[in-house]
This record gives sequence, structure tokens and C-alpha cells, in this order.
Amino acid sequence: MKKVKMRLEKDSLGIKPVPAAAYYGVETVRAVENFPISGERFHGDFIWALAPVKKACAQANMTLRRLDPRKGRAIVRACDEVISGKFRQEFVTDVLQSGAGVSAHMNMNEVIANRALEILGKKKGDHGFLHSHDHVNMGQSTNDVIPTALRLSVLRISAEFWKESAALEKSLLKKAREFRDVVKAGRTHLQDAAPVTLGQVFGGWAHQLQKARGRVVLMTAGLLELGIGGSAVGTGLNTSLRYRARVIANLRKITGFRLKSSPDLFSVMQNDADFAAVSGALRDYALSLVQIANDLRLLSSGPNTGFGEIFLPALQPGSSIMPGKVNPVMPEVAAQVGYQVIGNDVSIAFAAASGECELNVMRPVIIHNLMQSFEILKNCLSVFRTKCVDGIKANREKCRHYAENSFGIAAALNPHIGYSRAAECVKEASRTGKTLRRVVLEKGLMSEKALRKILSPGNLTQSPG
Repeated sequence: MKKVKMRLEKDSLGIKPVPAAAYYGVETVRAVENFPISGERFHGDFIWALAPVKKACAQANMTLRRLDPRKGRAIVRACDEVISGKFRQEFVTDVLQSGAGVSAHMNMNEVIANRALEILGKKKGDHGFLHSHDHVNMGQSTNDVIPTALRLSVLRISAEFWKESAALEKSLLKKAREFRDVVKAGRTHLQDAAPVTLGQVFGGWAHQLQKARGRVVLMTAGLLELGIGGSAVGTGLNTSLRYRARVIANLRKITGFRLKSSPDLFSVMQNDADFAAVSGALRDYALSLVQIANDLRLLSSGPNTGFGEIFLPALQPGSSIMPGKVNPVMPEVAAQVGYQVIGNDVSIAFAAASGECELNVMRPVIIHNLMQSFEILKNCLSVFRTKCVDGIKANREKCRHYAENSFGIAAALNPHIGYSRAAECVKEASRTGKTLRRVVLEKGLMSEKALRKILSPGNLTQSPG
């Protein structure tokens, strides 16, 4: 086994060996040793988001003549490389780590510092020349950097989520138009109810998701207010108003987001309710997704012993023992994604409620769960649309059969023969096996012409107005 070459680095606790090729440093090594918890690393968009913050701060410090321009330019260049996706393998801290995200923050500071040193022709670890704390972290604290980066990362990934949701809504509306004339049995309590069209069902789903997406958009807009410049506790220690304004302006230019400084830095540093609100909106979205997924499973159940009103695309064999079985795999995975998002929201809610005084140290779990919720939702919506919804076919014959034989159509008879007589007809039809239409005609309660008009698919499924 080839021996790994090491270098020595020093922090306030002493000297430790660091892999010579690594861009991270001694504080990251301690974090890796201390927190071998989940084996998971932070989402790529969160790693990305830390780099624009570091770049914006370095630019502000150069403008204010606090940071040597040569060192500042090297830091900015290193940040640009991280923004472009380089050095992703260098961000090695576990998602469950030291409070407030200190370890993740220092991981970024060390990578930028060591890469900047390289750019300047120095060796990694030469922190007497350029230091992760004194230069890269100038005017900053974990307590304002981490929540700022989380806001940026959510703003970034949410745009991808909105795109996928809008595409799914469009597909559902397309199916609504395709199935607008497919009359089917309605069901309440999983019992016969008044008929609907398959198009009305799909249109309702599209509207559900559209409303849910709107709530996510609304809640995410609250993340545009940043607490960067608040430093350790919100007072702006070691900074200035000019610095804060410069950092925000730089971040707007780097990210393209309409960012602004919070009118109260204490509130955005103390309180994580904004993130809980976004998570809550995602949870509501997940609830709709689960309902749609479960309805698709019911409507496609069978093929011979279930509802069988729609056909889902066949994607893979469904059983290791029953030949020919095909399962509704996409609705199943969509429901599981929904359950995970709901569970993530519970974790986020507890973590958001756990802040004390000037800081919430439970932010790492908020970061991990919120980013995961966005990631799995956007990925799920894409495959759910392309591999399931777009390929759904209506079993028109089965839909018509159920609609015609459903006792739910009896509701349309109420204005003409009364609720009690309609109920008697339903009971007799159920007892004898006759159709409801036949029973009504045999009892002489209505003419065939009138009955045909009242129980026509158009009359039964037409919405008022």
C-alpha cells in the first residue's frame, strides 16, 4: 500500500498531519476525525453557495483597502474555481457536525486559502503568508456566512424545482384535455359516487400542484434578505456599514439574485423560521404529490381485479416470483419521496425551534434536510413526468362501464323523483342485479327520454357556470 505523503499544519489546539495533496487543512482534518456520523456530505449547491459569499467579502475588503489586492485577487480566483465546480472532492466534512456549521465553513476557508497560496506561487499550508482566518475569513463569522450560504443555495436549487413542477403541471393539463370526454365513476369513501371525467381528475391534480408550487415560491422569496455583515452576533463586529453594502452588491452581481440586507441582522442570525417556512411549503407540496401518486396506483390497479381505468407505462418486471406482473413503480417512488420530504420537515422544524440567544447551532441538520427535500423532489418530478404521466392511457371501455353501473348516478335523480325514491331504486338494483336505469323505468318513475337526458354523461359531469 502506497504511503500517503503528509504535511504538518498548526491550529490553536496544536499540530496535526494533513495529506500533502489536500487543499483542506488542519481544522477540516479534526472535523473528519470527530464526526464520522452519516457518511454524507453537503449538497453541491450549498458548497457552491459558500464560494460566492467568500468572493463577495474578499472584493469588499479590497475595495475598502483592508485586504492586500494581490492576496485578494488570488482569493477571488480560488473562489471562482470553486464556483465553477472545481475541488468538490475537497469538501469532506460530514453533514452532521459541529454546531452552526463551523466545520463546513472552515473546510471552505482552508480550500480557498490553500488554492490562493498555490496561485501566488506558495506552498499549501504557508499560512504565515495567507491565512484562512485572517484573510479568507476577514470580517466574517460562521454565524453570518452559513445562513447566507443556505439562503443562496435554496434560491438556486428552488429554481430547478419550480421548472420541474411547472413541466409536470403542463403534462397533467395536457392529459386533462386528452381525457376531457372520458366519463368515469366518481368515488368517495372508496364507494360509488357521482361521475366525473378523467380530464377533470387530471386537471384538479394540475391545479393542486400549481397552488402548492406558488406557496413554495412565496416562502422562498423571504430568503432574499441576508444577514451577512452581522459577524458573530449581529452587531457587525470588525465590519462596517460600507462593508455590508459592498458585500450585498457584490453578491447580487455574482448570483443574479435580487438580494438585500435584512433591516435587522439580529433576527436573521438568531431565527431560522424562514427556512422552516420553505420546508413547510415543500411539505404541503409533498402531500399533494402523495395523494396524486396513490390515486394513480388505485386507478391503474389490476389489470383484472382492480379499477383498471388507466394504463401506466410498463417500466420493469414487478415480481421475482409472479411472471408477467408489472407494478406502478413511478407512483410508488413518488409517494416515498413525499414521505421523506414530510419527515425532513419534522427534523427542520425541531432544529429551527432549537436556537438559543444569538445563534441556532442546529443549522447543519436544517441545511442537509432542506437541500435533500429540494433535490429528491425535483429529481422525482422529472422522472414521474417523463416515465409515467406523459405515457398514461385511458381505459375508455372500463371507465364507461363503471360510470354506467355506478349507483352514484342516483344523485342526479333527486330533483325529479326525490331522495327517498332514488334510494329505494338503488336498493332494488343492488338486490336484483338490475341496472339503476332499468329499475327506474320499470317503476314508471320517469320516461326513457327524460331518464336518458338526466343521466347523460354531459349532464352528469358538467360543472356549474
